[in-house]
Amino acid sequence: MVLIGENLHIISQKVSDAVTQKDKKTLQQMATEQAEAGMDYIDLNVGPARKDPEVMGWLAEVVQEVLDVPLALDSTNPLAVEAGLKAAKWPPLINSASGKQESKERMLPLAAKYDCEVILSVLTDQGIPSDAETRAESIMDTAAYANDLGIENERMWIDPILLPVSVAQQGVVACLEFTQMLPDLLPGVKSTIGLSNISNGVPEELRGILNRTYLVMLQRYGMHSAIVDAFDAELRDLVRGNLPGVVDVIHKVMDGEDVDLAFLPPKERDYAKTTKVLVGKILYSHTWLET
Repeated sequence: MVLIGENLHIISQKVSDAVTQKDKKTLQQMATEQAEAGMDYIDLNVGPARKDPEVMGWLAEVVQEVLDVPLALDSTNPLAVEAGLKAAKWPPLINSASGKQESKERMLPLAAKYDCEVILSVLTDQGIPSDAETRAESIMDTAAYANDLGIENERMWIDPILLPVSVAQQGVVACLEFTQMLPDLLPGVKSTIGLSNISNGVPEELRGILNRTYLVMLQRYGMHSAIVDAFDAELRDLVRGNLPGVVDVIHKVMDGEDVDLAFLPPKERDYAKTTKVLVGKILYSHTWLET
């Protein structure tokens, strides 16, 4: 699975301060640490960058001074994304376009112009689709628009948009269903997801196990990539096949097998309980591991 490091995010005070102060050393160190952790792409998230869209180009240059890892240019501002595209030394990934009319008219043409790959989400002007079927309808329309611009399926990374399990548990299940459907819907496309969204609003000490469990589930259903916390070592181990016992337990729960929690080691028991939440067998609450 392709991993995209999420940790250079303008919402982080450390990143925001470093960008404001033009502190190249701090930003380069943060990017280098993600690459050393095994990230395949480094995501540069500058937010809307309304005051200074050129900041994306500057940040891309700063990171590329010390790394050969490709970049994901993450902004809702097409001007910022284009600044990053102009500065990119290696083919970058646009993160992201969507089915909203403004995005189709301003962001997607950048992928065509610069002949690069692009994350394409199921979001439309009507909002986030509620189930797998409406996600499918949305992405088919947007992909057709992209095809008309000359963007082949192979250059699209489809994002089903993951909402927090604490507020949209059925949406978590819908993303799994959509991931399974995608290869038949749009042959040749890749897929990706903003993994940490699933645990937004959850107590900090519980976020990791939700993220990790869901990524194993998505990987089984063919998810090509995910935008992740680069420094979650256990997540990396799971994806790289270094914790087969945990993966096996998650798969058994996904398959509906009767897993006797009493006979599992504590770590595997927690992953089994978490999987039951994520497939909708147990109603989410902050105490799901305690029951």
